[in-house]
Amino acid sequence: NKIRLTGGEPTVRKDLVDLVGELGKLKQYGLKTLAMTSNGIALKRKLPELVKNGMNLLNISVDTLDPLKFELITRRKGLERVMESIDQAIALGLRPLKINCVVVRGVNDQEVIDFIEMTRTKPVDVRFIEYMPFDGNKWNKHKLVPYSEILDNIQNKYDVMKLPDDAHDTSKAYQVPGHVGQFGFITSMTDHFCGTCNRLRITADGNLKVCLFGNAEVSLRDLLRENVPDQQLLEIIGVAVKNKKKQHADRIEQLVSAKIYWYKRKHSINSFIQPTTYNPHCLSKIDKTFIPFNYGIPSYFFQSRAFSSKNKKSECSHMSQNTTISDTPTLSHVDPSSGRASMVNVSIKTPTIRTATASGKIRIGREAFDLIQANLMKKGDVFTVSQIAGINAAKQTGYLIPLCHSLLLSHVSVDLKLEQDHSIEIMAKVECEGRTGVEMEALTAVSIAALTVFDMCKSVSKDMVIENIKLLEKTGGKSGTWKSK
Repeated sequence: NKIRLTGGEPTVRKDLVDLVGELGKLKQYGLKTLAMTSNGIALKRKLPELVKNGMNLLNISVDTLDPLKFELITRRKGLERVMESIDQAIALGLRPLKINCVVVRGVNDQEVIDFIEMTRTKPVDVRFIEYMPFDGNKWNKHKLVPYSEILDNIQNKYDVMKLPDDAHDTSKAYQVPGHVGQFGFITSMTDHFCGTCNRLRITADGNLKVCLFGNAEVSLRDLLRENVPDQQLLEIIGVAVKNKKKQHADRIEQLVSAKIYWYKRKHSINSFIQPTTYNPHCLSKIDKTFIPFNYGIPSYFFQSRAFSSKNKKSECSHMSQNTTISDTPTLSHVDPSSGRASMVNVSIKTPTIRTATASGKIRIGREAFDLIQANLMKKGDVFTVSQIAGINAAKQTGYLIPLCHSLLLSHVSVDLKLEQDHSIEIMAKVECEGRTGVEMEALTAVSIAALTVFDMCKSVSKDMVIENIKLLEKTGGKSGTWKSK
């Protein structure tokens, strides 16, 4: 019931007014909101026609109210034109007019009060957005200003009241009593709202993204060009949506480190922690509120003198076995004292960039091969569904295989290719920054992708063979690079 045009910058499109007009026609079918996000520089002269054609909600991105700083941030002059666009949008009756401001420490965090003052006389909704790590924005953990800190600074100057939030709002809403406008926070880093976010994104080249932070995309453009029936489109979109995660996989180790550092200072803990008192498997000894959900604690927090010598036995009470470092091959998942299965303890390992590549094949036969090639398989796009299944399986490996660690993966790719021998070659590559490798994640991705192909093709033939699933390469960790011979 809502469509938003964003970018890049939508106003660079020559056909923007016509595009909004065509989208506006969807209101007769239930569309309620037609929105746009713009930097406001070239917006003023187009606004009247955009509103006339059905646009009824507008976001304007502006990170500073200082003309010189605006030029430094955007590398162009134009703050005056942005402010004119804001005033014209208000005059045209766009309510609420949302102002997006990314707060960066040392850049514009001292201007928060200036933006709050804007809400005194203008019916705007200023949303302060936490600085997020995107490719190319030179992410630095010290630039992040948590929304709680911004709110505290506002409350030092104003009485503030909390406003109700709708179920799917991404912003936490507040208001200064007596101000005609309001303000809020988009807390992507410090307080995830992904569990209630109902946004989907379609890229300029026709790919569906279920999360702004996610790497996985599904090409709707290719499906539409091949005249795939609507029901199959709905099924494919449904698969993608069901794989949306409760929280995005951003890399927040810097937040963990800061909280651990605070904890050490609070309790006057020096660099070395006695492992018999503090260890990662006895979190009852540590205030859990300072450890983000499902994220490993940095290894340096638990290092002790027991680990300072290579040949000393570990005295950690949480370790399931007392072993010395040896070159003799051992089964790492077996406790030598009891012979029982045991999860490997990786808390003392140093996090490194790790990758793994695996491959496999499924022989599907001539008939299924021809149907897939023509994209006529009854259950839909075999490659797309299998790719999504493989990616999802890689992320769930720690739950599927009992002794595997749950890892925060940086990237997963799964590629399928038809071969002349009526088979499908499957290749998966997995990356993470962690204390243990991702070989099992890569192998799981290949295996589940192959099983998904089997499931989607079994109505044509059950005489299929999954074979030759193997690890091709792994990198990172103490053992370095390994390649299959």
